[in-house]
Amino acid sequence: MEAPSALPAGRGFACERVSWGFVDFQGPFWYFLTLWVFATSYQSGTALFITRYGYDVALTVALLVVLGLVVVWFTVDLRLLRYGAFAILLAFLLFTLYFLRDPDRTVPQGDALVIAPADGTIVQIVDVDEPEYVKCPAVQISIFMSPLNVHVNRFPVSGTVGYYRYVPGEYLVAFDEKSSLRNERTHIGVENEKVRLLFKQIAGFVARRIVANVKVGDRAVAGERFGMIKFGSRVDVIVPKSVEVRVRVGDKTVAGETVLAVVS
Repeated sequence: MEAPSALPAGRGFACERVSWGFVDFQGPFWYFLTLWVFATSYQSGTALFITRYGYDVALTVALLVVLGLVVVWFTVDLRLLRYGAFAILLAFLLFTLYFLRDPDRTVPQGDALVIAPADGTIVQIVDVDEPEYVKCPAVQISIFMSPLNVHVNRFPVSGTVGYYRYVPGEYLVAFDEKSSLRNERTHIGVENEKVRLLFKQIAGFVARRIVANVKVGDRAVAGERFGMIKFGSRVDVIVPKSVEVRVRVGDKTVAGETVLAVVS
């Protein structure tokens, strides 16, 4: 996939970054503090505030908030209610920007590693028969993404995209086991010399839009961004049973960094 020449592949809005190693946008305090710092000073480096997959949402929410502020200003006379409405509208805008954050990640190196494609919590590790792409006894590792997690998804392994399918469906809560089979989702298969795996982006009760900027034949690079699921969701990773799973139910994952499994 080719990205516009002005931006690195898979990246969103770029701006100057203060060289603070401990700032990675994982918590809301650091995110908004750093946002303020970057708005007032420029030094070397690059940081991503908003994923390019969320530009449409950010713009829509910003316009609605501005419209709401204007309406409140001209229609609400009671000062307490007016400023209370201002606070709610601005909080909604800030939450949207925080939800769409896109921090850089340090990807572990190794051809045998299967890396988490999503931030979240491991909610299920089960044996499955996977006839669609892996086509062998397999292990399914399910990651639940809450609305507070980073929702940008990344490739779990390097290789070639050998399979893609969009499946319309329902919107059950993402941590429900049935969501993997009944919810709206995309199925993406990647293979290399060591492994063939399938992963699914699954819409949840709140999430109503899946972005998957991939097609069959694309080159996948482990840890690189390829899409997102907006506002709460789940990602299933299905790997051959022969792999060594390195996570347990309840573990937290960081997309592009946490090692889910090692290929034997």
